Amino acid sequence: MASKKVTVTIPEDLLEEIRAEADERGISAYVTEALRSKRDRDRLLELVQWLEEEHGPVTGSERAAAYDSLDSLDAEHERRQAAAAKRAGEAA
Repeated sequence: MASKKVTVTIPEDLLEEIRAEADERGISAYVTEALRSKRDRDRLLELVQWLEEEHGPVTGSERAAAYDSLDSLDAEHERRQAAAAKRAGEAA
């Protein structure tokens, strides 16, 4: 993918934090990742707004059901990770 050099102004304190976190990736890779993440969040927000226009806002019970589903998925993921770790420990 082609890249283009641009100039941006960043507050000094933030730049120092980024330099400390960017490590070997470099500032350009760090900023690129941050910009992609921000763009993705903006697109998701647009989707949510469109869905709410089409179907109405999410109700409290719908939100609770979604969080319950996420909790169940997280628990299943943790269970599978633990089982895989146990199998790896037994094989060693």
